[in-house]
Amino acid sequence: MSIAGGSLISEFLDNLDVVVSITESSDKWGAGLMKTLAIVLREPGQLGLAELGLVPPEQQDVVVDIQWSGISTGTERLLWSGEMPPFPGMGYPLVPGYESVGQVHWAGPDSGRQVGDLVFVPGANCYEGARGLFGGASSRVVVPGQRVIPIPDSMSEEGVLLALTATAYHALAAGPLPELIVGHGVLGRLLARLCVALGASPPTVWETQAGRRDGAAGYAVCHPDEDARKDYAVICDASGDSGLLDTLISRLGRGGEIVLAGFYHAPLSFSFPPAFLREARLRIAAEWRPEDLKAVSDLIAANQLSLHGLISHRQPAGQAPAAYEQAFGDPACLKMILDWRHSQ
Repeated sequence: MSIAGGSLISEFLDNLDVVVSITESSDKWGAGLMKTLAIVLREPGQLGLAELGLVPPEQQDVVVDIQWSGISTGTERLLWSGEMPPFPGMGYPLVPGYESVGQVHWAGPDSGRQVGDLVFVPGANCYEGARGLFGGASSRVVVPGQRVIPIPDSMSEEGVLLALTATAYHALAAGPLPELIVGHGVLGRLLARLCVALGASPPTVWETQAGRRDGAAGYAVCHPDEDARKDYAVICDASGDSGLLDTLISRLGRGGEIVLAGFYHAPLSFSFPPAFLREARLRIAAEWRPEDLKAVSDLIAANQLSLHGLISHRQPAGQAPAAYEQAFGDPACLKMILDWRHSQ
């Protein structure tokens, strides 16, 4: 046989492998099997578990069995309460969640992933009968392989915190690191830990709730009334309190900057003269980018940043309604995650 002929047969067999792979996936993930159990917000305040159809995976996709998903007390709370401002893709019913970790169950030939990979899933849009906003709170998802991020097995449930960690890093990356952080929830703690990891002087952190002043790692936490300083160069707000700007401006030095790292459902306003006298600057930090996720992953891998101690509560996915209520209403609940491992 000629070399050319052998090459043609080899190419034919390669193509045949792809066809067989696609055919097998179509058979395996037929209409009767493409189902998932998902959190569905049918309308504000109406949340529960429902079985939904999934779109069939394509060559570039992976099917991921979710093990853990986090509940966001920022954007998801606003979706639940109905206070979310108009947002691209907004509408009910929807599947929330952009903080999920799971194992690749099936990988398309063009997905770039392998069966068995543990991955972080920053949401999915793969449902029949519900919007994927943000689509990660489900027992199984179909998502492009390039969208998921492989993580080490040792990270396990803490992997749900990667999106929030990248969000915190994004808020810090565009300017000088803050000297004051407002709020000691998960985002505030991540901001403070990142400042320490990046070599800055330990920031001061304000927290009005006594139960949330513990857990500091290399920095100080106090009530705002205990802090007399009024010359901060950079203040980063992680509270989401839209009525706090005047207070923060009064604590700035001349030319100081306020970074808004939270998500604010109400209009923000401030008194102009104090801001004018200080020549204050205002910066808004948007969502994380892929480079932010890589940066925090590198810090974690180098043992410069720890995510330990940030997950305070866990509930089986079957208890999701109660878990969401507690996540949104219990000040002692720092971070709630759902366990999907027995829901496939």
